[in-house]
This record gives sequence, structure tokens and C-alpha cells, in this order.
Amino acid sequence: MTRPVTVRFAPSPTGHLHVGNARAALFNFLFARKNGGKFMLRMDDPDDERSTAEFAAAIEEDLDWLGLKHDIFARQSERLEAYEAAAEKLKAAGRLYPAYESAAELDRRRKRQLARGLPPVYDRAALKLTDEERAALEAEGRRPHWRFKLDHEQVAFDDIIQGHVAVDGASLSDPVLIREDGRFLYTLPSIVDDIDFGITHVIRGSDHITNTGVQIQIIRALGAEPPVFGHYSLLNGPEGKPLSKRHEAERFSLRALRAAGYEAIALNALLARLGTPDPMEPCLTLDELAEGFDLSRLGRSDIRFDPADLARANTACLHLMPYAAAAPRLQALGCDLGEDFWDTVKPNLVLFSDAAEWARIVQGPLDPIIEEKDFAAAALAALPPEPWGAETWGAWTDAVKEATGRKGKALFMPLRLALTGLTHGPELKNLLPLIGRARAEARLKGLTA
Repeated sequence: MTRPVTVRFAPSPTGHLHVGNARAALFNFLFARKNGGKFMLRMDDPDDERSTAEFAAAIEEDLDWLGLKHDIFARQSERLEAYEAAAEKLKAAGRLYPAYESAAELDRRRKRQLARGLPPVYDRAALKLTDEERAALEAEGRRPHWRFKLDHEQVAFDDIIQGHVAVDGASLSDPVLIREDGRFLYTLPSIVDDIDFGITHVIRGSDHITNTGVQIQIIRALGAEPPVFGHYSLLNGPEGKPLSKRHEAERFSLRALRAAGYEAIALNALLARLGTPDPMEPCLTLDELAEGFDLSRLGRSDIRFDPADLARANTACLHLMPYAAAAPRLQALGCDLGEDFWDTVKPNLVLFSDAAEWARIVQGPLDPIIEEKDFAAAALAALPPEPWGAETWGAWTDAVKEATGRKGKALFMPLRLALTGLTHGPELKNLLPLIGRARAEARLKGLTA
């Protein structure tokens, strides 16, 4: 029987999420949503020196902002017994062995190997220690770290993004799974959780491909079958710098982007398309994104995140937003002037908060720009009576044209400056009825209104 699709996003709560992390979470969420599966949020927090409750809470808050709701939740810090049991199983099978070298000793050994033109692979010296030698080292106060003994063989797997991949175990050092102080490193807890929670697909960055060869060996040593793997290309900052760098990570953190006013769905839409040959199509829901999501469309080259692309995506998503979705937010900003207002200004929004400025331009107070008093007086004289509608602008400008002989930019720009104080903006045929005759008349007279 085929297991239901179950995927996981497993951040370490040691900092704020950035767009690269968001992309990992989004890919897993969309894959689960498209395949009717489950999305797990797992806090990889066994490192109590760096993990904090504040960062964990911030991660949940950021994912909630993105709309990426999890179906399963776990904290590694609450599952230490399961990892201990797995470690004991590997020790009993002879696959997890103690090693006593210090970091300095290992570094000297690596340098000697490199100087001789050899790969800096751990030489398994610890396996040659006798019981007496181990006892002597421990009597000196040394405590072992524990390494997994790799089989020196090719580990092959079919990656749903990269295609067929093979990793040579003989070219790798036996990985350390447990530190000298008894704390687990990332690898074993992650594997145990993937097994215990029935993770069917591990979708993550291409920097983990070599790790996957190691992890498959450990999974099989624990008596389980590995999940399906998919390794996507990495996301860098606009200058090509890795987002793992602290400055880049903070610059493009989800907190920073949210504070800047970007829409979560715009970021989701952009991240779902980056690295594919598909154009960035604006959308309003994650269901729309999931429907068209296809991991096989992702390229293998690293890509860049450009804030200019996010601004364009944000604009496109706002242009699709119906008034019913916008109204509560307009009310919160104190600028809900109705559906006609929203439909008029949304084609000119880059950020949702820009709507407040357009509401101010409609309602005032606004200082008009009058460059030619005679032209403004002629326009005022031709101003038609209310009620006003979408046809008012055309009728008025025809009358002003006839009275002044103006046309094109020479006709329209002075009117826009007088009415809005700007050289750009929504179509005046739609904006003029919102401004109303009283404010239009005052502005044409050069009054603040």
C-alpha cells in the first residue's frame, strides 16, 4: 500500500527565516497540497546553546504570515529518548564507534593528507584502538565523539529534480553523529524523525546531495527504507552572495520583507516560479500556486533573489485583489472609500499601504500645483455641475480644449497637477468623481483642499 505523501520543513530556531528558508518551506507545502499529503513543521532544536524559544515562535509567526499551515508538529528537544535508542542500535550493530581525536589533532591530520596530495578523509584510526588504549585516553579526561562507519560503496538514488545521483562512500569521512558532550548533531535526529513520522519525500537544497548518500546508509542501518529525495538549486542574494551570510539573511528576512509592506502571496508566487522557465504569474491563493507547481520544472543552476522582482510580483498581485479582500485592510488603514476607490487606485499600487496616500489625494487636504493661473481659471469655468460619473472627465476636457486650444499633454498634465499634485496616477476619468466638484473647484483656485 502506498503511503500518503508526507513532507517536512525542519528549521533550526537559531535565527529568523529568510527568503531561502521560505522557499524550502513553500516547496514542501505546495508539494503536499498538490498531492493531497501532509506538511510537517519540525523544530530542529537539540542545540540548546543556540536555539531559543523566541526564534522558534518567530518561525511559526513567519510561516503563518506566508499561509503555510502545518499538519504535524514536533520539537527535537522533546524526542531525545528516540535518538538515544537509535544510537544504541547502531552501536550494537558495530556501525557507531567512539573516536577520541581533538579538533586540533584532526586538523593537523587533514593538513598532512593534503600536503601529500591525499583527500582529507578520516583515516579511522579510532577503530584500531585497543580497549586498554581507549581506557587510557578516558583516564586522561578525554570523552569520545561517535562516528558512523560508512560502507565504502556507491550509494545511488533517483532524485526527482537532479535525476540519477551516485555518492561514493569511500570518498567521505565517517560522519560524527554525537559530540564529546553527548549532544547529537543534525544528522541522526533528522533521520530518526523522518522514519518515525513517515516522511515520504525530503525536498531540500542541492548543498545536501552528498549528505543524502550518508543518510541513506544510516537509514538502512536502522532497518528502514529511505524516502524519495529532491534537491533544488540554491537561492542567493541579488549580488550572488549566499543567504547563509548573516547580513544577507537579515536583509532578506521574512520579518524585514513583511515590515516593508510586501504581500505574502506575492513572495510565494515569486519563489514558486524562480528557477523555472515559467513566467511569474500573479495569483491570490496558495491553492492556485499548488495546482501549477511541478518540481521537475526547476532548473539545476543557482538563482538570485532580486527585490525588484518582488516589487513587480507585489504590484501584480495587488492588481488582482478584489474589493472584498481589500476592504478590511483599507478600514484598518482608515482609508476605505468604497469599491470604486479601490478599483480606481489598485492599478497604481506597489504596496497596499500606498492606498492611504491615494485616499489623502482624493479627500485632501492637498496643495495643488498651479503653473498657469489663466489656464486653471478657464478649466474652472468649464467645470460641469454634479452628479459626476466616468463620462465627466471626457466632457470637461473637451470643453477645456475648446476654450483654450490645448491638447495632449499640454491639456491633461496641468489638470492632473492641479487636482492631485502629481504627474502620475490613476485614470482621471475614474479619480475625478471621487475627488468631487467642491474639492476640484478649490484646487483649481489654488486652495488647499
